[in-house]
Amino acid sequence: MKLSRKIAVSVALGVVLSLVVSIGGFAVTCDNIRREVLRLHVIAASDCEADQQLKLKVRDGVLAAGAEIFDGSVNVSNAVRKLTPELEKIEHTAENIVKENGFDYDVKVTLSREFFATRTYENVTLPAGKYLAVRVVIDEGQGKNWWCVMFPTLCLPAAVVKTEIDDVLNEKEAKLVSRNPKFEPRFKIVEIIEKYFTS
Repeated sequence: MKLSRKIAVSVALGVVLSLVVSIGGFAVTCDNIRREVLRLHVIAASDCEADQQLKLKVRDGVLAAGAEIFDGSVNVSNAVRKLTPELEKIEHTAENIVKENGFDYDVKVTLSREFFATRTYENVTLPAGKYLAVRVVIDEGQGKNWWCVMFPTLCLPAAVVKTEIDDVLNEKEAKLVSRNPKFEPRFKIVEIIEKYFTS
């Protein structure tokens, strides 16, 4: 093998190795972020206009009825203990809103880990993967969904205990979620890997 070819192969191997190390470190940081974030997920019955409007009414009703629950004090570590006794109340509220609006859909509310694609909320991008979430499913849940972050309280204006992303994540993690995913191809790579392992 000629010297120039050996150099080219060595450079290529070095690039591949550094890419693997970079993605590995990025994936670990993403996993740490997922362990600190609690999400709220409302899924419509279908994509028709009426079902999408109903989804938003259910969202508003659930947030209003659960103002004390979604006050920013529920975090990932205490979510099961604090939210499990409240799930029935949330479900009952959602069912009443559905009936008041003339629909006979069932509603199911659960607290579970579920897969989310890479999502951006205002100036924060959350990496793809499984997050703990309060999940409100209307009927068969075949429609577009609405989501927000319960902890830290990024999209709950009524929250009493305000938590910023920097209060929950370390400097490296906070910097990662503040990046624009259009300029961060590793978000897509992590999403592909997460989808593969959760499918």
